Amino acid sequence: MRDPLSAATDAFTGFLFGKVETTRLPVRTSTGQAQAVYLPTAAPGLGDSGVIIGREVYSGKGYIYDPFQLYGQQLPAPHWLVLGESGNGKSALEKTYVLRQLRFRDRQVVVLDAQGEDGVGEWNLIAEELGITPIRLDPTAALDMGIRLNPLDPAITTTGQLALLRTIIEVAMGHGLDERSGFALKVAHAYVNETIVERQPVLMDIVEQLRHPEPESAEAMNVAIDDVRAWGLDVALVLDRLVDGDLRGMFDGPTTVGIDLDAPLIVFDLSHIDRNSIAMPILMAIVGVWLEHTWIRPDRKKRIFLVEEAWHIINSPFVAQLFQRLLKFGRRLGLSFVAVVHHLSDVVDGAAAKEAAAILKMASTRTIYAQKADEARATGRVIGLPRWAVEIIPTLTPGIAVWDVNGNVQVVKHLITETERPLVFTDRAMTESSADHLADDALRAAELEAEERAAAFVEQHLADLDGSSESTVA
Repeated sequence: MRDPLSAATDAFTGFLFGKVETTRLPVRTSTGQAQAVYLPTAAPGLGDSGVIIGREVYSGKGYIYDPFQLYGQQLPAPHWLVLGESGNGKSALEKTYVLRQLRFRDRQVVVLDAQGEDGVGEWNLIAEELGITPIRLDPTAALDMGIRLNPLDPAITTTGQLALLRTIIEVAMGHGLDERSGFALKVAHAYVNETIVERQPVLMDIVEQLRHPEPESAEAMNVAIDDVRAWGLDVALVLDRLVDGDLRGMFDGPTTVGIDLDAPLIVFDLSHIDRNSIAMPILMAIVGVWLEHTWIRPDRKKRIFLVEEAWHIINSPFVAQLFQRLLKFGRRLGLSFVAVVHHLSDVVDGAAAKEAAAILKMASTRTIYAQKADEARATGRVIGLPRWAVEIIPTLTPGIAVWDVNGNVQVVKHLITETERPLVFTDRAMTESSADHLADDALRAAELEAEERAAAFVEQHLADLDGSSESTVA
């Protein structure tokens, strides 16, 4: 009950000013109508400068990404990690991304193509379309005048040659070189470079010098010649494998004439190399150092280094250290490293966990396609994804991925134009393309009209890029 004074006060106030309170009647409505009360929201995009990837799922906006354009503004480093189970669209994303980047005249791409069927790599069709001959490293073909890369090529600095020789030996041996073996290798390399000037030095020259060291090498360190020979024996045996073992023919002669390091796209076809053999990390080491000393130059070009099956690199401590050094060129010389991995556990639980963590830290962009729930949770913990993103990863359909660009997390549908489709989807590449192209026919039919409109937008965007000679950033 209200007291009489309060009731009299309210009555007098109402008489002078009218009723100051009203009773709001309840409103009955449906959820479909009530949703108009809440305005739709979507995360901000990455800007409109760069190459288009597709559309952001929740807002429908075009999603544009370019590490070179974003570097210094939204990205501390231009490197990119792509994760996901086979058959969800990683291959299609990589290929269209490279094709679209190459529309800029100041772009250059190297691809290490570790997959393939019918005797050629997965990137062979794109290379042919662009008039590029892949560098096909094949032990069998190498014996019949195939492609050779010389670790002692004069185009590589003397320091780079010695670093490459050490890395090859350490990868093959599974442990680092001790001081005595390292000394034997150093003096053999120095002697070969000083005495062979009329031709390219080759690995056999190093092997012979390790087997038969010069007396001056022993005298310089005041040790017996037999000691120097003994220190270099294991090193000679490892290098002999590249000369007369299962890797012979690819690295034991002068570099093949005609390899064009100025082409817009360079494809190293590694599909003939056994992925599980020691040959793969040795090959990665040689290609990595060779590129570091012959391809990356301060000429203001923006370079992309894309590595398929990248766990072969990160799983070897010595090769991972080499590529860590290579990644540091990203800031100084404009290099974007793109690593494609099926499972993060392939690398974080491997022999090179420390090196893998360092490489993952350098990758400011992470794209995650569908994974099983337990793998998604592990991935989320390692790279720091928000909970909502981790929960939707197992539900993603082919072509849709979670993109984390330095903390800007969005769900993106990758779009492919009709011009790109024949180059991206091939009958050979069943492991990656069939799920993208045919996984859900009913959903594909329902979205076809919308995708055609979106693809037309992509085509127009790419046509606009054809008119630009260079990107706008240095």
